[in-house]
Amino acid sequence: MVKRLSNNQTLREVIEELLSAYRIEDKVNEAKVIGLWDKVVGKMIARETTHLNIKNKILYVKLNSPALKQELGFAREKLVKMLNKEAGSEVISDIAFV
Repeated sequence: MVKRLSNNQTLREVIEELLSAYRIEDKVNEAKVIGLWDKVVGKMIARETTHLNIKNKILYVKLNSPALKQELGFAREKLVKMLNKEAGSEVISDIAFV
């Protein structure tokens, strides 16, 4: 159980302490990155995305279009930076298009 230092904590601080105590910060951040995918890549690419999954800091993205898979491969580093920036921390280190 988390021992509170004072009663003057914000709700955000309390939630962050709970996430840390239960060691689920990483899973919450991963869900945040997956939720941000559509915003970062746009509607056209999001429509061609069928599945997103994160394992060992690698975002696996399943796409319908082989041509889009190749094009996004060239923008991989930029997408990693944009997703991490939007999430507010380094959640992923790479993206694999499958």
